[in-house]
Amino acid sequence: MIDAQTLEAPMETPTNRIARRWSPGACVWCGDTDSVEEFRNEPRCATCLRHESVIDEARRFMGTYGLRPIGGTLQSDDEEEYEHRVAARDARRALNDIRLAEQPDPALVRKALRPRAAAIVADKPAATKTRSASGSSGSASSAPRRTPAAAPATKSVDLDEIQSRALVLLDQLSTIDAQLALVAEQSGLAARARRSDLEKQKATVLRTLAALEKARLSAAK
Repeated sequence: MIDAQTLEAPMETPTNRIARRWSPGACVWCGDTDSVEEFRNEPRCATCLRHESVIDEARRFMGTYGLRPIGGTLQSDDEEEYEHRVAARDARRALNDIRLAEQPDPALVRKALRPRAAAIVADKPAATKTRSASGSSGSASSAPRRTPAAAPATKSVDLDEIQSRALVLLDQLSTIDAQLALVAEQSGLAARARRSDLEKQKATVLRTLAALEKARLSAAK
């Protein structure tokens, strides 16, 4: 058994927090704008994702072999378990060191993630009000002719949204491929964990792109 070592809690000093504020498009954890991707419904940068990947890999390892969860001490039964615990501890410390002093409002984060959806929702009340006004002033016989007119607008919005999402996913795919190339020749647990996580992300993006293409073909008919 490898000697136990208690995890040291990071000291709360002014240097432990980044003195900057979050802005739309930046990482919700540290405020960085480098290769920001959605992670657990939040925008996270490449640095944070790398640390989160190490922590997730350690959790999976402990869960797979029924070992004590990470945290607390580094007491381990073998070298591999010990390496996972040390890597997870270091990753957590790194995340704590770069965390923003003030976390952003979750509502603002969600709005930033879905700017187009927010704009469409904001336009709906005005559009509904306009249709209601024209309906009350017009005759009953003209109502059926106005109803089908809404279909092309909805179709156009759907196609625009599909194209926008596809472009974002293609950018993510390029970023993932670039990161895979960087870690391809690296060795060690952290590198293997990062490669595994990137390959899963790539598979998810490719599946989503295929689904969007199906939706585009369907909407174009």
